[in-house]
Amino acid sequence: MTIAYRQACLNAIEYLKKFGYSGAQAYSILGTAPVQGHISGVVDVPNACATLWLPTEIFDFDINPTAAGPVKMVKGGIDMPLSQDK
Repeated sequence: MTIAYRQACLNAIEYLKKFGYSGAQAYSILGTAPVQGHISGVVDVPNACATLWLPTEIFDFDINPTAAGPVKMVKGGIDMPLSQDK
């Protein structure tokens, strides 16, 4: 279950990066926004399904998936320090 939830968080970070956020910025958003995580489908151990819900109202632009795909809305230039993952 831990791996499934970690993958859900990493997928959310990758999705936010498509809008122009850096990895550190996306990580910070997930760490400060009121996200909801759900673990489900724990029937076939060790397999599990995890979902992460991110409120779209906290953004100034629409981050919902569309047929056109994500459009880069955030300009780069702001760098945030991140410690190395060990």
